[in-house]
Amino acid sequence: QVQLVESGGGSVQTGGSLRLSCAASAYTYSSNCIAWLRQRPGEEREGVARIYTGGEYTYYADSVKGRFTISQDNAKNTVYLQMNSLKPEDTAMYYCAADPPHGCLGGDWYPNYWGQGTQVTVYS
Repeated sequence: QVQLVESGGGSVQTGGSLRLSCAASAYTYSSNCIAWLRQRPGEEREGVARIYTGGEYTYYADSVKGRFTISQDNAKNTVYLQMNSLKPEDTAMYYCAADPPHGCLGGDWYPNYWGQGTQVTVYS
């Protein structure tokens, strides 16, 4: 059974931090690509970060490198996105997505499964 449940969104001042969580079913989590994508109003979804849970390999969009960190907790089947030094342009709906594992670490990747999203708002 596929399940992706996001949590941790909210409002924060510029420069602040938030941590998003994506709880996955064991089936979805194991040796798979799990990613965070975001969508600003009126814009297309864009990739933020990905992790291959079979080896903790990660991939980041240039816009978040050095500020965001994706990580995993195998005991909880959960992927996190730690977001530091947040900017107003980080304001978006953030989605957790998963599968397929191939193509996870670079280039175009089109997930098969999506969570419901969690809103992040950064105010100045």
